[in-house]
Amino acid sequence: MQKIGVLTSGGDSPGMNAAIRAVVRSGLYFGLEVVGIKNGFQGLIKGDIEVMNSRSVADIIQRGGTILKTARCEEFKTEEGFKKALNVIKIFGIEGIVVIGGDGSFNGAEKLSKAGIATMGLPGTIDNDLAYTDYTIGFNTAVNTVLYAIGNIRDTSSSHDRANIIEVMGRRCGDIALYAGLAGGAESIIIPELNFSIDEVCKKILQGKSRGKLQSIIILAEGVVENARSLEKEIEEKTGIETKLTILGHIQRGGSPTAFDRLLASRMGGKAIELLMQKKSGRALGIKGNKIIDMDISEAIAMKKELNNEIYELARILST
Repeated sequence: MQKIGVLTSGGDSPGMNAAIRAVVRSGLYFGLEVVGIKNGFQGLIKGDIEVMNSRSVADIIQRGGTILKTARCEEFKTEEGFKKALNVIKIFGIEGIVVIGGDGSFNGAEKLSKAGIATMGLPGTIDNDLAYTDYTIGFNTAVNTVLYAIGNIRDTSSSHDRANIIEVMGRRCGDIALYAGLAGGAESIIIPELNFSIDEVCKKILQGKSRGKLQSIIILAEGVVENARSLEKEIEEKTGIETKLTILGHIQRGGSPTAFDRLLASRMGGKAIELLMQKKSGRALGIKGNKIIDMDISEAIAMKKELNNEIYELARILST
């Protein structure tokens, strides 16, 4: 193998730049030519490709987002679009591609692998919704961003004896809400994996109030309720306690990645090059028990994400 490409696809996540840096510098170390593919699979179809060197990835390990930019590309899913992408790969002489993104990006990497292009998938998504790995790149940073917000909101809520609903990302996976809720001392954690009782949420707020608590924090994963504003109003009506909603939104995607995410991204990026040099393809990289692992990307995509009931139960116990 002589020439590889790297792209980021789907939603951005903190740590993607660290992963790009690791792929580029590891590839150069092993004598490979490395090119950056801009705007994900869309850039692959359009031939938006540039040669990368060590200087290309200087001073980016601490930056959020992705220097290669990212986009979702419906055209790549079509037969015509995929043929365009394969033609660009042939024209540029690319033999392997490292794809950094979530499950949709992995589907694209799987498709390329089946077409004979050596591919590696790095899990870059804040949702932590890929079942085969303990953590995805960007998840730790997103949780810490939520924790920072919880701290600030708790300060002002204590001054007003309020209850606060904090809506976080995670439409199909409640890990951000779960981990941030436990670490942030939330009274209630509402996630898509489990049904919730509004009366139970209100009961916890009132019990805390009777113990002299000055505020209550409810962590809500987006999409669990149809209208978060209605939930805010219902809690206030049932408890008689002023309730405020804060929607964190895309603030969770940005910011400088934590040390954990920088290390994870760097380790995975280096491992991806190692596997490509071994002429392997169609592999998804992950972490289990602090060890970087790789497995068949089709198997990785097919695995179903399950709730960590141990963490949820601990959060429930500690909030009583």
